[in-house]
Amino acid sequence: MAAEQQKPLMPKATAVWLVDNTSLSFDQIADFCGLHPLEVKGIADEDVAKGIKGMDPVSAGQLTREQIEAAEKNSALRLKMAPPKHKMPVVKQKKAPRYTPVSKRQDKPDAVYWILRNHPEMPDADIIKLIGTTKATIQKIRERSHWNATNIKAVDPVTLGLCSQLELDLAVSRAASKRERAEKRAAKAGSTLLPLHDMPGAAPAAEQPAEEPVALPEDDSEA
Repeated sequence: MAAEQQKPLMPKATAVWLVDNTSLSFDQIADFCGLHPLEVKGIADEDVAKGIKGMDPVSAGQLTREQIEAAEKNSALRLKMAPPKHKMPVVKQKKAPRYTPVSKRQDKPDAVYWILRNHPEMPDADIIKLIGTTKATIQKIRERSHWNATNIKAVDPVTLGLCSQLELDLAVSRAASKRERAEKRAAKAGSTLLPLHDMPGAAPAAEQPAEEPVALPEDDSEA
């Protein structure tokens, strides 16, 4: 099944302009604008679309002058939307927060506590994405200042149905990779540091104490 032909954004305004500025048939205009031929006839008779200002489809890049001229000479020819001159950027939709059923929301603290105990390397941002909780809740659970701290127990979030095993494994793997990279950077930075005694302005490492001057015996002989 062929894809449906794209229509002008403002079909009636486009039809008004084509009626006023071209000799296209009602059928041709109706087909291009997605209107009924009788509706286009009503526009021509000023019974329809009163007060609507015509929109030039050529200036809007929806038609070319050559297309219109060819269609005016051949009433069987149908107009088609011209390809856009500029490619519209793809707008990345913001991912909606993870939805958790009301019956599962009371289990979130248990899942957070499980992650904090078993995967302390996982950053709060990843826990928030995985469980659908907040940074404040994580901090309270970590500090044991949560209002329900005495009843919170560590339970696997997969068992609670708050995430899939694949999602948990990916989050753990990502956190481990981040930690490993951070440790490598720290080790690399540490290896480039000079020892304290080699740093400019530092005191000599192990200076020998200066020898005390030896007192010479007094000469008792008289000149």
